Amino acid sequence: MFKRTRKQSLPEGPVTEEVLRGWLVEHLAGRVGITAAEVDTAASFESYGLDSRVAVQVSGSLEKLVERRLSPALLYEHPTIDALSGFLAKELRLTEQTG
Repeated sequence: MFKRTRKQSLPEGPVTEEVLRGWLVEHLAGRVGITAAEVDTAASFESYGLDSRVAVQVSGSLEKLVERRLSPALLYEHPTIDALSGFLAKELRLTEQTG
């Protein structure tokens, strides 16, 4: 059973790959009832028990973050937080981190 999450505020400032990764970690942790520290960004969304309904919801929330229309199938096409945040950063030409 998935917990209903509180409305998560969107991060301030430019959206970078790191911001996306952090948002996905927090969002996933809230959905499955674990701490952000327990989320493995290389583990598949499926391993956390996310079903297609939740994948569509997460995709919808991501649309608000990046202010673009996204495919509901994104979580299946890019099945980990690392893969998804990397894809979105490249695809959306997000501000790159320096360092």
